[in-house]
Amino acid sequence: MTDTATAIAAAPVAERRRGEGWTAATLVSPATIFVALCLLGPLVILFRYSLNEFVASKKMMVEAVTIANYVKFFTDPYYTSILATTVRVAVIVTAVCLVLGFPLAYVVARTQSRFKNLLIIAIVLPLFVGNSVRAAGWMVVFGNKGFVNATLMGLGVISKPIEIMFSETAVIIGIIAVNLPFMVLSLQSVIEGIDRSVEEAAFSLGATPGTMFRRVLWPLALPGILAGTILTFILAMNAYATPFLLGGPLFKMMAPLVYNQFTQQTNWPFGGAIAFVLMTVTLLLTMAANLVVQRRYRR
Repeated sequence: MTDTATAIAAAPVAERRRGEGWTAATLVSPATIFVALCLLGPLVILFRYSLNEFVASKKMMVEAVTIANYVKFFTDPYYTSILATTVRVAVIVTAVCLVLGFPLAYVVARTQSRFKNLLIIAIVLPLFVGNSVRAAGWMVVFGNKGFVNATLMGLGVISKPIEIMFSETAVIIGIIAVNLPFMVLSLQSVIEGIDRSVEEAAFSLGATPGTMFRRVLWPLALPGILAGTILTFILAMNAYATPFLLGGPLFKMMAPLVYNQFTQQTNWPFGGAIAFVLMTVTLLLTMAANLVVQRRYRR
């Protein structure tokens, strides 16, 4: 009798949970269908295009199923060097954003000042300006007669302008300026959730600031670090406006290369192949870094 009564009492609970599951599925379905149609659909079409052939003499795409476009990319040193440059720039940008963003995020998270909201607004405010506009601003700063060269020459530090524009350095600085707010916001939200008493306990046990950071703060902030680095790395790998404007015609990264294949060369199959190489490399490197970091701090 007792087992029967328990089963009868549990039946409404099971039915209610099942009903909640159906309700959640109903609410999620429209968004899932929308993402599938608007994101996965074009990706499938683009991948199909990447398997087609391109007739250079007629500048037209021919229906086919071939991996020649992928073979062309990985066997040509010109394209593989562009991929290597893109990965190098993305890694440098991510590392610098983490080094610069962590102290700023910590200060914002721990401040008790009434101006905290103003600090957050100051961090978010650059996101209201488009990447192209910000890149144009850096062009004014880095030009031969721009702010940096004019200031240094006025102070007598240099006798002729420094060539900053159309270089990898200019591109890295420009992308860092674009991505830094994303890193800071990702870290700040996680650091705010870490109880300050944990840090005080570490200090009371004799830990130095460096030890506290390495053994306490860094592991606890790891979710924010992973989120910030992944977001920053993906944005840097796919940057277009900043490399195009600050790098000039001689400095190449993957996103401008994809754009050039679609618009200038009208080679849609090869452009699609480059786009999928970029997406695959970005996902693989992101997953590998995520697994390495998690396995390192799980021990």
